[in-house]
Amino acid sequence: MVLPNDEGVRIDRWLSERFSYLSRHRWQQEIKVGRITVNGNSVRSSRQLHVGECVEFCPEQTEPPVQFDYQIVFEDADLLVVNKGGHLPCHPAGAYFKNTLWYDLSQKYEQVFIVNRLDRETSGLLIVARNSKSAAVLSAGFTENRITKMYFALVYGEFKCPLTADGWLGPDKNSMIRKKRCFSFERPDSSAEKAYTEFEPVWSEGGISLVKVFPHTGRLHQIRATLCSIGFPIVGDKIYGTDEQFFLKFCEDKLTDADWAELKMRRQALHASFLRFLHPSNGKTMEFSAPLPDDFIASH
Repeated sequence: MVLPNDEGVRIDRWLSERFSYLSRHRWQQEIKVGRITVNGNSVRSSRQLHVGECVEFCPEQTEPPVQFDYQIVFEDADLLVVNKGGHLPCHPAGAYFKNTLWYDLSQKYEQVFIVNRLDRETSGLLIVARNSKSAAVLSAGFTENRITKMYFALVYGEFKCPLTADGWLGPDKNSMIRKKRCFSFERPDSSAEKAYTEFEPVWSEGGISLVKVFPHTGRLHQIRATLCSIGFPIVGDKIYGTDEQFFLKFCEDKLTDADWAELKMRRQALHASFLRFLHPSNGKTMEFSAPLPDDFIASH
């Protein structure tokens, strides 16, 4: 769905900026052969988008399987609060389009705008707006840090003291993985983004710790990259875990039983457990909690 801040943007530019796994030229080719539609109609690359329009992509390849394990914990005319599992992408990206939370919800509701997307392997709570006005209000709440979020993470190491990570996120120039990021307390260069996260220990046992995480900014891979950079990589994380070779092997479907045993979990141990925000229409304070999922408990 097209959000208010994308009003009037060319569709080829919108696609290349929002879904950067393909270049702008490649998106223009997909548009030309009719795999991109707006409100069900084929368009030209120069087509300007308008708020509320539905952009669909019908890729050629077969999509990887996912688990549609999500529950709607709250619903009204303005929004949904969803508790999703750790094996479901939120938005179309890469090989995923129909096998996403957004697509599944869009088949059941007239309009859906996922406000705070979670990584495919991150479980927990997210907000889905049901109209463009609510989407704009809720998105502004995240941007202006007026929405309280709390995550749980299982990490390697003895995490014994509270820690505040007030620093910067930028590309990890020492990594073979293009999208991997790195946290530092000093700004490495002008392209780095401000990132602020607080951590509180819950328990530590056998070289594993459960940590409460309070992100105060909303950067890409903020929690995962920060924990990795400060020496507490998340259990099961193939990019930011103990060895990024797991991700490279995963992409080629070459992970062995021994690799999976070392990872301890089939997905990254990150769970969005708590949300507090103001309702976009009536201003009422809304609070939601999601308990730790079974795979967190089973992994320890």
